[in-house]
Amino acid sequence: MRLFLTTRNLPTRVIRLFLGLAFYGVAIALMIRGNIGASPWDVFSQGLSRSTGISFGMCTIIISGVVLLFWIPLKQKPGFGTVANALLVGLFADVGLALIPQANHLALQIAVFAAGLFLLAFATALYIGAGLGPGPRDGLMTGLVRVSGKPVWLIRTGIELSVVVVGFFLGGVVGAGTAAFALGVGPLTQVTLRWLRVDLHATNRKSAMVDVSAPLDPVSQD
Repeated sequence: MRLFLTTRNLPTRVIRLFLGLAFYGVAIALMIRGNIGASPWDVFSQGLSRSTGISFGMCTIIISGVVLLFWIPLKQKPGFGTVANALLVGLFADVGLALIPQANHLALQIAVFAAGLFLLAFATALYIGAGLGPGPRDGLMTGLVRVSGKPVWLIRTGIELSVVVVGFFLGGVVGAGTAAFALGVGPLTQVTLRWLRVDLHATNRKSAMVDVSAPLDPVSQD
């Protein structure tokens, strides 16, 4: 398991990337099916979907394309994983929504949402650590972390809070789960990045990956 999470072997990294993207899409579906409030980016997608009549998954893809434009001033370079994320997360989310039933009882709603939140944080670290390029949203996060030197939790939380405001005014669903996601995803992502030994302060994608023959410092904190 440790070798799978740290190897630089390209085929294994590609598998890790696609597993991360699949988990990410399922995580989105779980949180939506929890029905206690969507995550901030999904509030945005819901609002855009309701405003335009375009499907949730397609709205997610469109938003990914727009977010990539913000990479330009941050001098972020997209990779194969970036393109795969932009195109596939929305599709995996739609598949998850088609297969996962809606939770109706409060205890089950909380459990389903919490499972989605934890899975999303793990999926984020999984595909970033593949070293094939972060997704559009996480590339925005990693770029801001690199440029500002601020900790992951602070940057991620700031992004999520900003997005949910826009989504709310577009008609997206906001609830207790939205607040829990906005406040919890940053710390959870930082924990999973450290667990999987992913260093966001590395200057290139290869140096952000672990070499199992040498010790690595954990993700740095300011």
